[in-house]
Amino acid sequence: MEDLTADQQILLQNKLLILKEELGLLLTESSASSQIVDLEQPIGRLSRMDALQQQAMAVANRTGHMQRLVLVEAALLAIKRERYGECHRCEEPIGYSRLNVRPESPFCLDCQRQSEKIR
Repeated sequence: MEDLTADQQILLQNKLLILKEELGLLLTESSASSQIVDLEQPIGRLSRMDALQQQAMAVANRTGHMQRLVLVEAALLAIKRERYGECHRCEEPIGYSRLNVRPESPFCLDCQRQSEKIR
């Protein structure tokens, strides 16, 4: 793999900034739907079960968004430190094609596959 060009890095930085903003909006919009369901609310058993399921799904989505936001912020910090595009495990270049799809990726494809096999 080759290091990123200056133009590629600028494009990816812009993608990261847009992604950070989108994730922030998703977290703001989803805060109400992830609130605890009031069990004292006078609704039927099935409605309560549905509300609990919706709340659990909203919490799971928020957790995923927060985890991705952490990766985005780490990638933006790596750009400032001039370490962006370097695999956190093997320290080899990640590659533009991977970063273009997932600009917050901390690992090259080989290291990502290895970590997924371990799980």
